[in-house]
Amino acid sequence: MAIQTRNKRSIEFSTASMSDLVFLLLIFFMLTSTLVSPNAIKLLLPSSNSKTMAKQSVTIYINNSFNYFVNEMQVSEDRLETEIDNQIAGQIDASVVLRSDASVPVQYVVNVIDAVNNINNKYNTKHKVILATKPKS
Repeated sequence: MAIQTRNKRSIEFSTASMSDLVFLLLIFFMLTSTLVSPNAIKLLLPSSNSKTMAKQSVTIYINNSFNYFVNEMQVSEDRLETEIDNQIAGQIDASVVLRSDASVPVQYVVNVIDAVNNINNKYNTKHKVILATKPKS
């Protein structure tokens, strides 16, 4: 007389809840990725037809209040050269992307170019300054 159990154990694994979890994670990452903005400082860039694709090492912003930001950190005009030097230290031919508001006078742009040129003369490097623009409509 063999004794049989009434409840048989199943070795199958239900994956129905796994697909729900993956779907919710997908929605979460899609929503949060739209909240991340590459340009945290709002600027109205000048327009141009030219395109330059270069590896950017440092991004410098000048907003319409004439404040300087090096990699989104606000710096004063007298600390501008020192902060750029700290960011591109050890790089021989790094490029500096300058994102300036369209209403900013040219002198503020020239101050950034002069700071990069002083670093080039000091260390005998070839850093480039690229002025970021928006495409013409």
